Amino acid sequence: MDMGRESRWEKDAMTVEIVFALVTAVALAAAVFAVALSLALVFDISGSVRKGVLVGGALLGATAGVWRLVRVLLRFDEQRRMGR
Repeated sequence: MDMGRESRWEKDAMTVEIVFALVTAVALAAAVFAVALSLALVFDISGSVRKGVLVGGALLGATAGVWRLVRVLLRFDEQRRMGR
């Protein structure tokens, strides 16, 4: 087998890790947005303040999701390079 090529097991492991990273990133983003939404509902915020809270929650959620995605994939790549 060619030393520069990845085995089928390595490709499958990468696929599983990518799906795991995407699912956990979406779950984290949804949880952060849900907190912002629940704050807007609990405190009965209306008008432009409510819109600002929801937009802020969406931005924070997206940022947290991207952070999680990058963190998981970088950790996987580091472990793969170390041979684990």
